[in-house]
Amino acid sequence: MLFVLSASISVAQETPTETDEQMQQLKQEMDALFIFLKDQDDHREKCPDLEWEQPDISVYKEEQKSQLPAECQ
Repeated sequence: MLFVLSASISVAQETPTETDEQMQQLKQEMDALFIFLKDQDDHREKCPDLEWEQPDISVYKEEQKSQLPAECQ
């Protein structure tokens, strides 16, 4: 009986839970928000004269990278 219990515990630990998936999604959204806000700051500090319209946060969530033009990075 003990063997069966320990086997089912290790299987449960290897299977990603809904909470794990939610945590991963939250981390990705936080990363996107960080990049979004950093782009705002970098634009303001490094190239305020460059006309640039910041994309929607959804672009950052999908791309997971800076959207600033190369001359502003």
